[in-house]
Amino acid sequence: MDNKKIVVFASGSGTNFINLYNNISNGRVVLLISNNSMCGAIQYAVDNNIDYKIINDIRYPNKKFKDRALQKVLNRHKPDLILLAGYMKKISKNIVQSYKYKIMNVHPSLLPKYGGRGFYGIKVHEAVISSGDFISGVTIHFISEKYDEGPIILQEEINVKKDDSALSLSKRVLEKEYELYLNAVNLFCDNKLSIKNNKVIVHE
Repeated sequence: MDNKKIVVFASGSGTNFINLYNNISNGRVVLLISNNSMCGAIQYAVDNNIDYKIINDIRYPNKKFKDRALQKVLNRHKPDLILLAGYMKKISKNIVQSYKYKIMNVHPSLLPKYGGRGFYGIKVHEAVISSGDFISGVTIHFISEKYDEGPIILQEEINVKKDDSALSLSKRVLEKEYELYLNAVNLFCDNKLSIKNNKVIVHE
């Protein structure tokens, strides 16, 4: 397994970031980037002496300067892989192109269902419940320039129970997110992923 360098982007409670940091071996996670200085992910980084950087509209009100600052940080760390873990900002076109097929995201549905602008967090689970779907799930994918439309790496289904609420479903989906995201990261680090015609091929 190659000792690849990983940068994680997070905005919220940080549970996916914490799971990734604690379960990816060999100190691969070299940096946390966040737009939210008060989020749980940053608090965990502070408490555990993890290198982090805050890049947001408050510190960089000019979008061009903000994107430039982000690109500069990434250029300095030279990550082999970028992981989005509940990051609530769209990644700029320049960064997507610079790190094509090197930026992964986790989404709490079976994409392309319940993906795109406005579908995030509990909103996804509310949509699943209100639709009456019997199946939901988790998708790990490489990002593209459009929300939730990049090539899918792994997906796994989760049954929606008759008595599920959006909250109860979200808890089961989150547990599956932890597992599936780590699987995808390990496949990448073991050089078991390749791309052909914009589709991901998983090698045994």
